[in-house]
Order: sequence, then C-alpha cells, then structure tokens
Amino acid sequence: MARVFVYGTLKKGQPNYKHMINTAKGLAKFQGRGRTVEKYPLVIAGKYNIPYMLNIPGTGHHVAGEIYSVDDQMLQFLDEFEGCPDMYQRTLMRIEVVEWEGKGGAEGILECFVYSTATYPPEWVGLPYYDSYDSTGKHGLSYVLRESRE
Repeated sequence: MARVFVYGTLKKGQPNYKHMINTAKGLAKFQGRGRTVEKYPLVIAGKYNIPYMLNIPGTGHHVAGEIYSVDDQMLQFLDEFEGCPDMYQRTLMRIEVVEWEGKGGAEGILECFVYSTATYPPEWVGLPYYDSYDSTGKHGLSYVLRESRE
C-alpha cells in the first residue's frame, strides 16, 4: 500500500471523490487529514477550472488535503486519471498529519505521494493561491467534469 495526499477534486464531497470509493479501480482507504509541510501555490486554472498544486516549494500556502492508503491498482488508476507524467507528476512530499482516523494514529510528518505539476504556463504563477480547495468555494470557478468537457 502507498500513501497518497489529495488536495483537489478527489477529496470527500468533491466532484471526483466517486473514483476514490470505486473498488473496481482499486482500494483507497481514508486515513486522515493533513497539510503540506512546505508551502506551495494551489491555483485553479484552465478552461475547466482544475485545481493544480504548482511544484514551487516555499511559495504559497500549506495546502490542506486528505491522506489515503491505496493499493497498486488504485495508484495506477490515479496515475492515468491525473495524466501522469504530462499534466501532473507524482512526487513524494512531506505531509503534516492534522487529524487521523482509527487506532494506531499517525502523528507528525508522513511522506505521501502528491500529484503536483512542474509543467504549467508561466502565467499560472500570477493566479490567486489557495490553502484549501472546494469546487463550490467563494472563488466562483466551477469545476467542469470530464464527461461535460468539449
């Protein structure tokens, strides 16, 4: 099992969470909530209003998200879903545990896979930075589901 930190549309209550609980795509077990140890810019970009964590450590905010334990099948699905390695790159990042589910709770810092991007248009650096993503947030940038894209 691998640990994955999700900060965007794959979180509970967000438009793509359905994939995290679809066992046909593999297993993903919610472990808890966390945030990046280092600051990163989290932007909403492109014509489909997709959340991207730009791989610029030290800039932006400590990004909040959820920690999952996933099997190889789910990790492979997530790589495909996230357009890895072209759109996003899966890298290990240090995540501070904020809240842990169940027994044997983890504390402190964990290494988790995170889908961030180093391949983005330069103008994205000038977009507003968020510390947490919600598809229906005050930003007013509604996420466009894949099945609704042209």
